[in-house]
This record gives sequence, structure tokens and C-alpha cells, in this order.
Amino acid sequence: MESETSSLGQRLKRYGNVSLGGASLLPTFLLKSLGVKVDPYQHADDITAVLGNLKGPLMKIAQILGTVPGILPEEYSEKLRKLQAEAPSMGWPFVKRRMATELGSSWQDHFKHFEKTARFAASLGQVHHAVDQKGRALALKLQYPDMKGIIEADLLQFKGLLSLYNKFSKGLETGEIYEEIKKHLLEELDYEKEAFHMEVFRAVLKDFKAIRIPTVVPEFTTKRLLTLSWEEGRPLLEFKDAPQTLKNTVAQNLFEAWYVPFYRAGLLHGDPHPGNYRGQEDGTLTLFDFGCVRVFRPKFIQGVIDLYRSLLTNDEALMVFAYESWGFKNLQKPVITALTLWARFLYGPLLYDRVMSLQENSTPEAGKAIAATVHKALREAGGISPPREFVFMDRAAVGLGSV
Repeated sequence: MESETSSLGQRLKRYGNVSLGGASLLPTFLLKSLGVKVDPYQHADDITAVLGNLKGPLMKIAQILGTVPGILPEEYSEKLRKLQAEAPSMGWPFVKRRMATELGSSWQDHFKHFEKTARFAASLGQVHHAVDQKGRALALKLQYPDMKGIIEADLLQFKGLLSLYNKFSKGLETGEIYEEIKKHLLEELDYEKEAFHMEVFRAVLKDFKAIRIPTVVPEFTTKRLLTLSWEEGRPLLEFKDAPQTLKNTVAQNLFEAWYVPFYRAGLLHGDPHPGNYRGQEDGTLTLFDFGCVRVFRPKFIQGVIDLYRSLLTNDEALMVFAYESWGFKNLQKPVITALTLWARFLYGPLLYDRVMSLQENSTPEAGKAIAATVHKALREAGGISPPREFVFMDRAAVGLGSV
């Protein structure tokens, strides 16, 4: 059986690669904190290049941090939000070992055809196209070797970066952010759990025919191998030049795909980057990658609704009650003001009962200004500890808005 034990050499190599990115980031970040002028845009390009070539969850960590106001300078956040998990794929020797470990030495007998080269390569695994003996076109996601060790290495580096952030900036307490990200990254290693998530989402969205979820093939699925029906479709960003009516349909389907499960079942797909959707010519969407799913308390969901209502009516008492329902504590007036600035930015397109462009009040420039203002206000107020639920709720809102 293939060993998943992380060797000392593998870990040292991982620490070195991650440290290259982190060590390059920290001096510039600290200089900016001290008011020294640097060229952050060029430096952000360099950091993105380093992180983008690493397999593992560090790319996802970077994407998440890019959506939390004030944790990274905006120049870095802008680059990291666009970071896509397209690392080079592993070769055929790895594929044969992984498939034999998961399905047995005669695994190739299950397939009429199996492509040796991966169609897609991402942060935790790669996807191969195959046709089984029943003639079904399948997508097989194979988890890379030693992913648990890689995640542990990334998390250790990540924790160190956050501790330095806490030392030099007092805007956000990051302990809950770290614990939330750690929990969900480790959960993503269990492909059987991901298959379960897909069946739950399918049940919740059964009445929404324009939203499709690939079918799980359980006989070829294990904790490190996920086999699904092969789904064709166009990358979502290819629809940017489509007729406006089609773009409207895609946008509506995208919104419903994310928020119907949230409001009906307390479930949120935690990875909203554009690579996780495929579209059809009629606007039908297929969703992928259900490894990161956040389950929310009913009280939190009601808090999201109450915050929306309070922003509509400028009801400050309801607003404070909503923030407390989210899990924010020790709310002082400056903190409430700062949170409300961010809330109005996120909820902005939903506060007007008319057709409007997201860019009308949610431009990147506005986002930069608001993030800076929010972080400054939180720092002056002595800082705040965002509740764990905030991390992926904020990521979903920012991620969908960027699409």
C-alpha cells in the first residue's frame, strides 16, 4: 500500500518553498506598516508567482485572506483573490500507484479507456477523464500523495505569519480565523465526505433544474479518490461577452446555487472561485468541488437576514443585534461603524430594488477605500475578533461579487 507518511525531507522541502513566499512577503508588509514607501504591486506579482506553483492548500489560504479586510495590503489581496489552483499535474507513475492503492492492482479492468494525462490539476488533487465498462464518461479526482503532511506544513507557516500580523497590527484578532481555515482544510482530504456533501446539495437544489451537480459513482470512490459523471461546459468567464439576457440568466443561477442552500439548509459552498463552475448555452450551471462546505447555525442565518433589514431601514438596534447573532462581541460604537461600512459594501447590490451593475457601487476602488477605512477604525478601537462563521460567509460574498 502506498505510504502517506510525510518524510522529514518532504517536510523540509515544503517548509523551504513556503518560507520563500512568506519571507519575501513579510519585509515589504512590515515596511508598509511602518510607513516606508515600497513598490507593492511588483512585489505582489512576485508572491503570487511563488504561491501559484505550490501544490497544497496554501493557495486557498491566500485566496481566503484576500477577502478579509485589512489582513493583507490591498495590492496583495487583489492578486491573491485571482490566484487559481492550476499547478502542474503529477505523472503516470503516481496515477498508477494511487489507482492501485484505492481500487486494487487490477483497477484498469474497470475502464474501457483511462487518460494518462490529467485534464485538470488543482491544489489537492488532479482530474482524469475515463470511460468505464458500462460506457459512462467519468471524472476521477486523485488526491496528491502526502497531502496531510503538506497541509500541516502550510498551516504551521500560516500560523507563524498570523502571529507576526498580530504583533504589528491590532485591527483583527486572527485566532478564530486560523481555527476555521484549519478545520475546513483538513476536512477537504476526505473525498467520501465531499461525495456526501454533493448528495445533500443535490437534494436541496432538486427543484432548481438550471443548477446541476455531477453524479457520484460510489463504487469507484474512496477517501482519496472521487469519481463523478463527466460534465461538459464552458468556463464561466467565457460568458463575459455573451448577450446580456444570457449573462443575466447565468448570474441568477449562480446566486441561487450559492444562497438557496444557505437560506434553506444552512449550507454554504466555501470555494466560490470561477474554476468551480461550468456553463451551458442556455445558462444552466454545473457546480464542482464540494470539499469545503460550511454549516451555519440558524441564529447566524437569521442574523444575516436581520443585518440586511437593518441596512434597508437604518435600524441601528437591529444592526447591533444582527452582529451579535453573527458572533461579534464587545461591540463599541467605532467597531459598529466600521462593520457597517463593510456590510453596506457587501450588501450594496441587494439594497436597491432595480436592475443595476455590481460596479455601480461596488467598484474595486471603492472596495480598497472601504477596506482601508474599516481596518483603520478597527485598529483605533483596539481590534476585534471575527467569529469563525464570518470567514467563509465573507469569502462567498466577495468571491461571487468578483465573478
